[in-house]
Amino acid sequence: MPQAEGKEKTHIRGSVKKKSLPDAETFSKGILSGDIVLLSRAITLVESTLHSHQELAEAILEKCLPHSGKSIRVGITGIPGVGKSTFIEAFGNHLIDQGRKVAVLTIDPTSQLSRGSILGDKTRMETLSRRKEVFIRPSPSGDSLGGVARKTRETIFLCESAGFDTILVETVGVGQSETAVNSMVDVFLLLLIAGAGDELQGIKRGIMEMADMIAITKADGENIGRANRAKAETISAVHFLPAHESGIHTDVRTCSALTGEGISEIWTEIANFIKTIREKGYLEKKRKEQAKHWLHESVQSILLDDFFSKMGTDFHKAEELVTQGLAGSYQTARKLVQRYKNEDKNLSK
Repeated sequence: MPQAEGKEKTHIRGSVKKKSLPDAETFSKGILSGDIVLLSRAITLVESTLHSHQELAEAILEKCLPHSGKSIRVGITGIPGVGKSTFIEAFGNHLIDQGRKVAVLTIDPTSQLSRGSILGDKTRMETLSRRKEVFIRPSPSGDSLGGVARKTRETIFLCESAGFDTILVETVGVGQSETAVNSMVDVFLLLLIAGAGDELQGIKRGIMEMADMIAITKADGENIGRANRAKAETISAVHFLPAHESGIHTDVRTCSALTGEGISEIWTEIANFIKTIREKGYLEKKRKEQAKHWLHESVQSILLDDFFSKMGTDFHKAEELVTQGLAGSYQTARKLVQRYKNEDKNLSK
């Protein structure tokens, strides 16, 4: 081992003593000055399940929160194969060329089944990931959707505090995660592809109701005609959807990440959308509703975590009784909750 390397480590009983973490003040000052290393470490603390890490993360967030909220938050979703990563790379590069700083965050609820890594997004976004004005961060794999979504929301605050003025939140696939993403962004962009098949119409209908903007991707080469037809069909379908809460008609466009056609127009439309809803007071109202929503979600999450940590054994026994038909689900749940409440009372004495 080189001498210089040996000096950086302290050996205790054959192990390597890890360096202590900076305090919340050091973290927050570093994040506010745009230190990407400290930003990344703070996000890792947010994602950690260790109690000491969670306490430190909360202290960092408390100091950074007053400096957040100044970005444009864009949610991006679409079916597999629609070209989300390719679109985000082209879109992100355009934003940076316009003088913006971009953070790309990914929610991946499928990872709890596959345990797969989504760090491949960085390799798929080769040109974007090399630019100093961008920060790309995948969500932790193997977590519940609610946990991943909560951590993504807190990561948004940290990225905003670090000076990123545009936050792109990407969902992997189409499903439950869209509702979570919609509850933390200002504008929700749905990517569609021409000729995806009628079997997807049911999925698209539910998500289309949430979309503030829809873009038909891969509108290049021989696919331009199909993309234009898909645009016309989508515009027709949008007219049958319930009126959007913002009062703004859902815009439908075509684009090509390959040629760059339509990318700048999408950003212009998003900027106009944000300007309009800000002037109407809807942006402020939406963010307040989102904050209230995540308060409710957080309370539920904390209570559930506490419940299962204290009632795990009893709960598994109750599961056996219910699955064997020896007890009713609702009645058993009431008994478990009552036992949990009584246990809390006994601990407080």
